Amino acid sequence: MPVSMQNHFGSRERAERGWPVKVRAAVVVVGFLGISGALLFTEHRAHVLGLLVWLPLLACPLMHFFMHGSHGHHHDRPDDRGARP
Repeated sequence: MPVSMQNHFGSRERAERGWPVKVRAAVVVVGFLGISGALLFTEHRAHVLGLLVWLPLLACPLMHFFMHGSHGHHHDRPDDRGARP
């Protein structure tokens, strides 16, 4: 039995057997983001490239926070001074 749908005019049509709606929506969103990103970069290239100078300075605190956040802190095991045998 073929799958059918009723359109706004009252007639029944056979449904498309293609990609699901979520996949089509994801393709459209990725395409939109790609095109808008390319246009933003070409129009604002001087601003974007000017901000690249600050990336190493911004990377220092981020690396310290994420890579050395637990350095020297051992919260998951008990301390030897207060541990019971």
